[in-house]
Amino acid sequence: MPLSMYQASVPVFIRGLNVLATLLEKAAAHAQATGIDPSQLVNARLAPDMYPLSGQIQRTSDASKFAAQRLTQGEAPKFADNETTLEQLQQRIANTIAYLESVTPDQIDGSEGRKVTLSFGEFKPEFQGDDYLLTFALPNFYFHVTTAYGILRQAGVPIGKMDFLGPYSQ
Repeated sequence: MPLSMYQASVPVFIRGLNVLATLLEKAAAHAQATGIDPSQLVNARLAPDMYPLSGQIQRTSDASKFAAQRLTQGEAPKFADNETTLEQLQQRIANTIAYLESVTPDQIDGSEGRKVTLSFGEFKPEFQGDDYLLTFALPNFYFHVTTAYGILRQAGVPIGKMDFLGPYSQ
C-alpha cells in the first residue's frame, strides 16, 4: 500500500507537536526545580538573529497548519503570535493539534499534483503538492522543532535525543 499525502503530513505534524509539548513540560519542570524564571526560557535563543523559543514554537505551529491549509485548499486558523508564557505556548500547540485533527484524509489525499505557490516577499516558489510537503513543509517544520529543542538543551533543560524522538510504537 503506498504512503498517502495524509499519512505523510497530518499524523507527522501532530506527533512532532506532541513531542514539542512534552519538551515544554520538561522545561516548566526544570524552571520550577531550579528557580529559573520561565520567561528566560520563553525568550531564550541560540543566536541574536534567530527567533526565541516562543518564535520557534509559533513557526512550528504555522508550518504545520499552513501546510494543511495549502494541501487542502481550506482555511487554517490564524493565531496572533502573542504568546509570552510556557502555558500560552502549550495552548498554541493544543490549538494547532485540534485544527490538524479536524483535517481528514479525504481533504489531503490526491493533493500530490496540486499547485502550491508561496509568497514571502520576493521569495515566491511554486511546487507540486508532494514536492511542497517533502522538500519545504516537513523540513521547515522540523527545523523549528529542532531549534526549539536546541534552545531548551542549551538553557540547561535535561532533555536528550529520546525526548526529541518521542514515544514510538513497535
